[in-house]
Amino acid sequence: MVKTASTMLPLGTKAPDFSLTNVDSKTVSLSDLADAKALVVIFMCNHCPFVKHLADALAQFGKDFQAKGAAVVGISSNDVANYPDDSPELMAKEAADRGYTFPYLYDADQSAAKAYHAACTPDFFVFDGEQKLVYRGQFDASRPGNDKAITGSDLRAAVDAVLAGQPVPEPQMPSIGCNIKWMAGKEPEYFNPAGTA
Repeated sequence: MVKTASTMLPLGTKAPDFSLTNVDSKTVSLSDLADAKALVVIFMCNHCPFVKHLADALAQFGKDFQAKGAAVVGISSNDVANYPDDSPELMAKEAADRGYTFPYLYDADQSAAKAYHAACTPDFFVFDGEQKLVYRGQFDASRPGNDKAITGSDLRAAVDAVLAGQPVPEPQMPSIGCNIKWMAGKEPEYFNPAGTA
């Protein structure tokens, strides 16, 4: 399994705008989340083994941190023509089966993924109350097959710090996963074909 790492978007970057359709057919925009003390944006999908490995823990993470006042959104940007398991219909089923309480949004034209310089699934971004980037990196050190416990320790520590008004702990380690499945000819300039999965 070839792995792709986060691009590690510069800290301080303002959250790029988006307006995307949720699995309940309602539109969710960045502006809808402006009052949150922290914003967590997760690029994810249904079929990726790295996301499947964490999916139940992601569901629990969402419940825990929404209750603390954070906004959490999942975004799927994969090319569904070639990866039909990631279709909006199956996203809705996945969200119901996993118990996701956060919006799970479909990025049909992949513009959100490009704006965030998302590279892999899962790819995590944490923004503060001013929607400035304070963390980008891994959920934790667990990967499929490495026998490390799934704790969410890195992401949880980052969001807890934001909610407490404290600096996010260093170092920030890149997330690792399958590359986002770009539409043919639509690959972003930062895409590295040598590092695809």
